Amino acid sequence: MTISTSPHDDSPRAASGAAAVRVAGRPGRPLGVAGARVTGGLLGRWQERNRVATLPHALAEVTRAGNLSNFRRLLPGPAESAGAATETPAYQGRYPFLDTDVYKTLEGLVYELARGAAGPDGQAFWAESVALIEAAQQPDGYLGTYFQGPTAAKSPWTDLAWGHELYNLGHLIQAAVAAARQLGDDRLLRVARRFADLVVARYGPDGEPLYCGHPEVEMALVELYRETGEESYRTQARLFVDRRGAGRLRHSVFPPSYFQDEVPLRELPSLTGHAVRMVYLAAGATDLCLDGDDPELLVRLAALWDDMVASKLYLTGGLGSRHSDEAVGDRYELPAERAYAETCAAIGTMQWGWRLFLATGRADILDVLERVLYNAFAVGTSTDGRAFFYDNPLQRRPDHDQRSGAESGGPPLRRDWFGCPCCPPNIVRWLAQLQDHLAVAAPTELTLALYADAEFRSEPLDVTVRTDYPWDGRVTVTVDRAAAGERTLTLRVPGWARDATATVNGAPVPAAPGWLRLTRAWAPGDQVVLELPLAVRAVTAHPHLDAARGSLAVLRGPLVYCVEQQDAGAPVDDLVLTPADLPGVEVTRDEETWGEPAVTLRARLAVAPPASSALYPEVTPEPAVADRDRVPVRLVPYFLWGNRQAEAMRVWLRQF
Repeated sequence: MTISTSPHDDSPRAASGAAAVRVAGRPGRPLGVAGARVTGGLLGRWQERNRVATLPHALAEVTRAGNLSNFRRLLPGPAESAGAATETPAYQGRYPFLDTDVYKTLEGLVYELARGAAGPDGQAFWAESVALIEAAQQPDGYLGTYFQGPTAAKSPWTDLAWGHELYNLGHLIQAAVAAARQLGDDRLLRVARRFADLVVARYGPDGEPLYCGHPEVEMALVELYRETGEESYRTQARLFVDRRGAGRLRHSVFPPSYFQDEVPLRELPSLTGHAVRMVYLAAGATDLCLDGDDPELLVRLAALWDDMVASKLYLTGGLGSRHSDEAVGDRYELPAERAYAETCAAIGTMQWGWRLFLATGRADILDVLERVLYNAFAVGTSTDGRAFFYDNPLQRRPDHDQRSGAESGGPPLRRDWFGCPCCPPNIVRWLAQLQDHLAVAAPTELTLALYADAEFRSEPLDVTVRTDYPWDGRVTVTVDRAAAGERTLTLRVPGWARDATATVNGAPVPAAPGWLRLTRAWAPGDQVVLELPLAVRAVTAHPHLDAARGSLAVLRGPLVYCVEQQDAGAPVDDLVLTPADLPGVEVTRDEETWGEPAVTLRARLAVAPPASSALYPEVTPEPAVADRDRVPVRLVPYFLWGNRQAEAMRVWLRQF
């Protein structure tokens, strides 16, 4: 497909297939669809489910909820075109950022259009949406349906703290860049650039020194710079990052820290405020480090990441412990049953982690990204791909009746859509572009960052990866083509895989946690086999993490496991797990676990009901001996919980 480009450049454009983050970082350049393809395994099944179930569901729900109608209402009707006065329909929905549900859905859709897998409904949605977006844009470039039209509740640019106008622009840019790269279609790019140019004129170096209440536009503007070469977009992104913390937003409802507006990012000691806002801001700032020379900012961002991992991230990789403001809590404030851990925060954490990996080359950052991917992110979608968690707790009590998300009514587990539906379209776009975050390549080196059954094509090496990871720990990499001379194939050995082994054409090579770099003159047919030991292991919590003190959680590889009441012979709150139980845990491949051929764990665990019914019983010198009968228990991957009846669930099990 070849379509004329934006007014800035009228030359024809061809689809490049470039990755969502198109930059040459320290480990190399991310491989997009032109160089990476997921062919099977768990991630392949997730992508297929996204294509055949989640994406069509999102198209239908966005249409039903009126998101497209919000654009359509701004078009002149036949009577208005003839000069007659007509009444503009009201904006549909409660929130001013509902345009982004369209943009995020489109960003995922273009990948499937490029793969020829979107179907007639996807093609029709694309055509209608692009036409409506083009037509709704004002002559000066402004586009925000909540603030447009005679019935608009507010005027443009009057509420930067809550209006999300720049947040809307960010998601528009990301959809537009994706369309240009995957389809060679520049129509949205032209719209996005006109809007971005308006923002640069209004809030640039000579404009008002303000910024959006919800960071997101920063990483989008950097990507727009990468796509177009227009320096003003990157400059604007830096201005937005550096201005935040000056306290210029009109703070209401929540304090300045909620908006990351209390202190400048370069002085921030720890993640704070609304979790999604925080990680989007950090991702955009890291983008600036990738495209410029700002070692001090990069040091601060790496320190923030490390502090998050050490004291503010759930075992599942979820971020955000407070429901009241969807916010990151204090250090070690990680209540299991009240974990907010929004699915969008998981996606934002992965976006930040990927950029920070590109900037630093650190393998441990990818270990965390992988944990988020298989747990905090994956749990957000039902096995059929049509229902979603907004918040993702690590425990469900037997009498818990809070409905998913912030709304009353509806099912007690996943919902098919939300009044604030930011998570489902975010899932659509992340899974559609998942291959963009698996590998990077430099002129002489190919680095495999995350493992999937996949094919990678790069300048130094073309390889095929065969694996059933994370169910099985064997990763087999076969060289299909190699450039002449010595080239390096680099594989990540996760930090938990302390007993990993590897061979090259059958000969053993050391494989310690971190990077396994293999440099040689490769030939087609050469084969590397990495064996990652997927032993069942248990972890406890830092003693300052009161909510999990005295408890153990079970992991296997990158997967966190949990117990659902349906799989336990006693109330899950009465189960006791000790380190001595681990050797007796049986690893079982269940070929059909709610549609997923998952590896589950089976054990016989002790039962210790409370010795007293008192909420705070007095400690006696000789407490009653608890009943220690053992019962059969099945532990399932955390991402699979909540696909049956709404019953109790636990990740953390008592030790005593």
